[in-house]
Amino acid sequence: MNLQKIYFELLSNIGFSANEIQKNWLDLEKAYSKKSRHYHNLTHIQDMIACYEKYFDQLQFPNEVMYSIFYHDVIYSASKKDNELKSAEYAVKILPKETTLNSALVFDMICATQLHQHNKIEDINWLIDFDLKILARDWDNYKIYFEQIRKEYRIYPDFLYKPGRAKALKHFLENEFIFQTGEFRKLYEEKARVNIEKEIKLLI
Repeated sequence: MNLQKIYFELLSNIGFSANEIQKNWLDLEKAYSKKSRHYHNLTHIQDMIACYEKYFDQLQFPNEVMYSIFYHDVIYSASKKDNELKSAEYAVKILPKETTLNSALVFDMICATQLHQHNKIEDINWLIDFDLKILARDWDNYKIYFEQIRKEYRIYPDFLYKPGRAKALKHFLENEFIFQTGEFRKLYEEKARVNIEKEIKLLI
């Protein structure tokens, strides 16, 4: 998958000039390639784009969803709680004045990746599920994922990190569903719950 090519085509379609596209790609690449990013990097974006391509026919606002995928973690700091809001603000701020994109929808989409709750706009539910699909990987890959998350939070000692991570994971289990679309619930809900329960046991 050529992420840069996909990005260039998207931005060209929604009203960015060639120069703007080049500059924005370099900024995006730099943000997602920081040394502190062990999971929230371009590989995560690539995985979400793969989901996007698979379920493209289900989407009403494909350009908004794809743009939101690229920018939903553009600002990411393990010590901050407003990453999604800041990412949403950034994504909307750099849009050209003449754009075919619904900027308000993009803003809502990116903010929705914080709480992962069901939304009346189905495309937001698809975006959330693309973001959380990692939870249903086979155990070895899931283990790599939570080890990468731990590295991103390495500023926190275990006695702070472990209860915090366990609390966040338990929150997923307390919800009626982890995934927001019927398709993902059918395919991945059970596996994700097994993985999360297994990780919690390692934390407590």
